[in-house]
Formats: sequence, C-alpha cells, structure tokens
Amino acid sequence: MAADFETQLRAVSLRVTRPRLAVLAALRDHPHIDTETVISLVRADHPTVSQQAVYDVLRALTDAGLIRRIQPAGATARYESRVGDNHHHLVCRSCGAIVDVDCAVGHSPCLTASDDHGFVIDEAEVVFWGTCPDCAADHPRQ
Repeated sequence: MAADFETQLRAVSLRVTRPRLAVLAALRDHPHIDTETVISLVRADHPTVSQQAVYDVLRALTDAGLIRRIQPAGATARYESRVGDNHHHLVCRSCGAIVDVDCAVGHSPCLTASDDHGFVIDEAEVVFWGTCPDCAADHPRQ
C-alpha cells in the first residue's frame, strides 16, 4: 500500500515523506476522522512528527486533491481519502458517525441550480441526516 501512496504523492508533485505516508494510511484505515484523531494515529507510529507537521500535511494533501475535507453543519471538520467520485454522506444526529453513500438514485434532490448566477458549478453537496443503527437501538421511538 505504501507504494500506492508514493505513486499518488508523486503524481501531484509532492515529495514522499513519512508524515504524508502516515496521514494517508490513517485516512485509509479510518475514514471521516477529525484532525485530532489523525494527529493521534500518526504520532502513535511516528512520535517525532509534530502537530503542526500533520496540519501542514492535511492542508497539502487537500490542496493537491488527494484527500477531502468535509464539515457537515454543526460538526467538526473531518477528512477522507475517498476523492474523485460523486459520493455523499450519512450523518448521525446523535453520535456524529459519518458514512459514505454512493450518488443519490431516483429523483435527484436539487443537484442542478435553478440559476447559476454566472458561476461555473463543479460540485453539489448532499448530506443525509438521521440516526445510525446503534443510536436507534439505544433510543427506540416511543
């Protein structure tokens, strides 16, 4: 897997470094994690990597399009390595769990703006909100 990460980094003209490889591995193994969790995971394997280095790596990887920063309304920013496709997210209102869901099927929910006001639109964001199965089991509806 490290070879895949090295190829990805080189493809976007980024140097291959231990912190970049560690961040990519953390996001591959733990999708939708926040910055503090990324830092903890990276530092568990590489204790000399500073917090600032992880912040810098997250910014560089996001700018290069290798990872995506998502921030559902009212939630902490999270990062994911699934990029380059049209997928959406399910967010639990209770525990904050986030999972991927492939593109909406059936009737498209407002994916085309009624008036683009001259913008060149390159993305539409859909977030599905609800209660995850674990939280629903803990708090069944009365």
